[in-house]
Order: sequence, then C-alpha cells, then structure tokens
Amino acid sequence: MTIFEPMKAPFAFCILMYCLLSAAYPQNLDIDLLHSINSGNSASWDNTNKVFSRSMMPVSIAAPVGFFLYGLLAQDSAAKRNSMVIGAGLLMSGIITIGMKYSFNRPRPFMTYPFIIKKGEGGGPSFPSGHTSSAFATATSLSLCYPKWYVIVPSCLWASAVGYSRMALGVHYPSDVLVGAIIGVGSSLLMWKANKQIADNR
Repeated sequence: MTIFEPMKAPFAFCILMYCLLSAAYPQNLDIDLLHSINSGNSASWDNTNKVFSRSMMPVSIAAPVGFFLYGLLAQDSAAKRNSMVIGAGLLMSGIITIGMKYSFNRPRPFMTYPFIIKKGEGGGPSFPSGHTSSAFATATSLSLCYPKWYVIVPSCLWASAVGYSRMALGVHYPSDVLVGAIIGVGSSLLMWKANKQIADNR
C-alpha cells in the first residue's frame, strides 16, 4: 500500500459531497447565504473575523510542535505520538484540499459576484476552504487525543469561527466551508484510527 492509499477514500467522499451539494443546494442558495453573511458587518466585526481567519496558521502549527516539544522535555511518549497524529491529520487534509482546489478550480465568490466584498486574504481556487479544513483537522485531532470538554469545546468553537470568518470576509462560499470542515474532520479521524491500530498491533 502506497502513502496515497489512505487518501483515496476521503478524496472520493468529498467529490461525492460536492456533487450532492450541487444538486441539493443550487448556486443561488449558496450565494444568497454568503451575501447575507458578508454584507452589513461593522468594522469591528470584520476585524474580529480577520483575527480568527489569521489564527488558523499559528494555532495549527503550534499544536503539533508544542505537544512534540512538551513530549521531549517531559519524556512523555504519548504527547509525542499525539503530536504526530495532529501533524499527520493536517498534512492529509492539506494534500486533499489542494488536490481538490486545482481539480475543481472554482473562482472565488468576489471574483464572480461584484456585490460580494472581499474583506480578507484569499487567493487561488475557492473550493474547498483550506483555512477551514486545517482548522477542523487541528480541532478534531486535539479532541480525539485529549477527549476532555475543556479541549473539545474551545477547539470546535475556534474551528467553527475560522470557517465562518472565511464567509464573512467574502473569500469562500458556504459549500467551500462545509466541505473543508468534512475534509478536516475526516482526515484527522482517519489518522487517529490508523495510529490507534498501529499502537494496538504492537
């Protein structure tokens, strides 16, 4: 089995989800929902969404690196394993997201619809949302590795805020965010299960 074998199932599932979403939710509904989220926000609310959007990268990097360093310093093998699981989930979600972005090559909403205001950073193809997939991959891995309410609740709220911010800033459709979340959750769940199976077989 090659390194790409585990990625086939979630990639195929996300393509299926896109087809189902396209059939169930016409483009008009997608853009109408985005317009309602993107329009009429105050400057302070826009700045809040920018903070959440920009937090994705530092938080997603800090989580695996922080647990790995803690594992080294505290001689905690479980923390080091968990850091690998978090990193693997992020890597897998990133590969699937990039592959889908350039396969579908969907333009950003502000490029197609003049009434959508671009309020934040966003380049390249729109579908799916990379920020959302990475945020949900991080939140899911943290929740699986440390299943405590004080880890799960803040992680999920943060990931949801990142996803919402991408719509509020006008750089992603709701369907981009939904499929991005599915990729993130699915990738991290798959990596967590793979790690658990390896550990059980030792």
